[in-house]
Amino acid sequence: MKVTLAKSAGFCFGVKRAVDTVYEEIEKDGAIYTFGPIIHNEEVVSDLEKKGVIVVNSVEELRQLPKGTVIIRAHGVEKGIYEEIKSLGFEMIDATCPFVLKIHRLVEQHSKEGCQIVIIGNEDHPEVKGIKSWSSPENTTVISNKEDAENYTADKGKKVCIVSQTTFNYNKFQELVEIITKKGYDIIVLNTICNATEERQTEAAEIAAQVDAMIVIGGRNSSNTQKLFEICKKECKNTYYIQTVKDLDLKDLKSVDNVGITAGASTPNKIIEEVQKNVRNEL
Repeated sequence: MKVTLAKSAGFCFGVKRAVDTVYEEIEKDGAIYTFGPIIHNEEVVSDLEKKGVIVVNSVEELRQLPKGTVIIRAHGVEKGIYEEIKSLGFEMIDATCPFVLKIHRLVEQHSKEGCQIVIIGNEDHPEVKGIKSWSSPENTTVISNKEDAENYTADKGKKVCIVSQTTFNYNKFQELVEIITKKGYDIIVLNTICNATEERQTEAAEIAAQVDAMIVIGGRNSSNTQKLFEICKKECKNTYYIQTVKDLDLKDLKSVDNVGITAGASTPNKIIEEVQKNVRNEL
């Protein structure tokens, strides 16, 4: 059997930076908290918890805890949370991905200039919640699908600034932008999907189109891994979404000659290597 591993599989720059930051802080004295899971990978979060790192999901939770260091997750947080954490007397380290921080600045700038902000992404995702907080609520809209785009209307005479969640499907982004563009608004389009995401999605599609089965590795709550799965499934019907090697059912691969493997931006190399080794050895 031929096994093809995507070169772009695994930790992206922003995720590696955030995870390394937490492990470095563990070596120091004092309580360590992450505001939300540092990344969307249960294996990584579980390992950090074993080393004493506590995940908090709200400022209210922090109020009940001993003072220590709070590390902001890779996806970022809402604008007001930074000041609230500091006001409670905690040290704060911002491990937000620099590409996400760039979107915060862009949205803040264009909102102040009077633009209506359109964020293409998943409204419930922490990254999108953070981005929204840098614009006035009455002038901000999140669009996730074709129906949202078709129903969108902007105030007369206002410019529309479109940005994207960093991990959104690039082809879907283009499709939704095209729908809004046809409405005739004065539009500024800022493609804020990070380069690593575009590269990963393109490579995954290319591999999936050439193999008999495709394995996508990543956390169940990982937005970018879910997008990879959707992309691969379009190219290869035998696409399987797993979190670790334990989820891999080798019976599904018995009758195939070549398998492709890719992984989301929050998937550690150790897990990818275990899956690759298992597939090679068992088949």
